[in-house]
Amino acid sequence: MPRDTGFPVADAENDFLRVRRRQVLSRLGAWLRREPDDVNIMVPFDEVVAALGRLGERRLGLQVIALDSIIGSVDRTRDFDRQFRPTSAQSRQRWERLALASRRGESFPPIEVYRVGDLHFVVDGHHRVSVAHALGLKTIDAMVTEIITRVSAEGIRYRGDLIVKDYRRIFLDRVPLAAPARAAITLSDPWDYAELSEAVEAWGFRLMQAEATFLDRPTVAQRWYAEEFVPVVTMVRQAGMVSTQSEAEAYLWVIGERYKLIRSHRWDDEVLTALRAQNRTSGKQP
Repeated sequence: MPRDTGFPVADAENDFLRVRRRQVLSRLGAWLRREPDDVNIMVPFDEVVAALGRLGERRLGLQVIALDSIIGSVDRTRDFDRQFRPTSAQSRQRWERLALASRRGESFPPIEVYRVGDLHFVVDGHHRVSVAHALGLKTIDAMVTEIITRVSAEGIRYRGDLIVKDYRRIFLDRVPLAAPARAAITLSDPWDYAELSEAVEAWGFRLMQAEATFLDRPTVAQRWYAEEFVPVVTMVRQAGMVSTQSEAEAYLWVIGERYKLIRSHRWDDEVLTALRAQNRTSGKQP
């Protein structure tokens, strides 16, 4: 709790001036450190849901949530920064009224939030969240509605993280893997998801040609994972050509190198020998 002088009105005014000063200094510090633009801005709810793919929602009711789990807003992303500090003095009077009431021990109605994974986005109650942060509180009462998404929200910290999630969602639309297989496919470069989608679709096309039958996307995805991805990753690991990157990144690297060297889509000892030699020559590893 900030220092209490015994004069609630003056303390509330000082609370606002303090958080505004911190917001300005934080923005200046980020600029001097050449940090990305999204470090201090709220994460927009609509962009998160668009990137993850919305499947539905359910009302969870009144809950106590951690203030630190609130990272964004539905429609007020310009009025507050990432720590819910006001970005201007426009709402100063309203903010100070709430701070004064809080210092006097008055109760407030719960805020309203959307929950996506473990993250929360404010629908109503931005000023209450801002004052709670300023007064050093750790939790706040909230009416929670959970948003169910196609892709997990895990790993989202900043607005820039949504790019990877968006490409992953598109990948899963094109390659609808089941849950266990889906969890195994992780890529750090968003564009790699597009390349992997094309690789899987090409693999499925060759499979349909070989079997002279049509296969839908879920069937191609299931068979690609079981008949291509898992065996190839196993071989590559046994050949000692996987370092610290994910299995999906190793798979992308090795199929690209295979085609450049052998001009073939087959897997045998000759292919692995050529890849191992190329790996030693180039010094590159997946």
